[in-house]
Amino acid sequence: MAVIHHTTTMTPTKLELLSGWVPLKPWYQGSGGTARLTKAGGFRLDDPEGEVGIEFMVVTDDSGGAPVAYQVPLTYRGAPLEGGEAALIGTSEHGVLGTRWIYDGAHDPVLVDQLLALLAGRAEPQAQNESDTPDPTVEVRPDGAGAPVGLTGPRAVTDTADATVLTVGPAGLEGPVPALTLSRVLRPGPAPAADAVRGQVLARWSAPDGGEERGVFAALRDRDR
Repeated sequence: MAVIHHTTTMTPTKLELLSGWVPLKPWYQGSGGTARLTKAGGFRLDDPEGEVGIEFMVVTDDSGGAPVAYQVPLTYRGAPLEGGEAALIGTSEHGVLGTRWIYDGAHDPVLVDQLLALLAGRAEPQAQNESDTPDPTVEVRPDGAGAPVGLTGPRAVTDTADATVLTVGPAGLEGPVPALTLSRVLRPGPAPAADAVRGQVLARWSAPDGGEERGVFAALRDRDR
């Protein structure tokens, strides 16, 4: 169970770290430089081992002509992730937990495994800002054949213009390769119909005008090798 420490500090803050990191990614819609970010929502998942913090954060960037909402899956670790140097966003000093290594969660096997467990119905989404509190607003939609049990990842991670696509599955898997897509540029709307979709995660975030938006955060589908 993740414990949320409301009365402590992080130096630098997550938004400070992300403001320089987000513009470096292929899915950033701005013109470079430093993003002007505000927190706009998200949810968490629990690490069964209780070692890694897992958060699916939404941030809104208003540095350009129109605000853009981005999903940034994050993991928080008390020690460096072996082989994860390229995915490191930065380190921060937590007032209770000490130094935390903060990673792009798309490259962290703990986050990916728990997101796959969520899609397979074996994990429960948790509130972003409360300890031991499920978040019933996060919707997991099984589609088609459903998400199979036993998938692991990531085996490969590819950033696109608006998403990050992860190849998942045990070694030697026959047939279509399962691909887990994380929406980076969030767009409000219902889950779109698509061929070969096995499951989708929908969640909400706050619009700049204070209203509520809702859209697809992640989708699992089959694709040809």
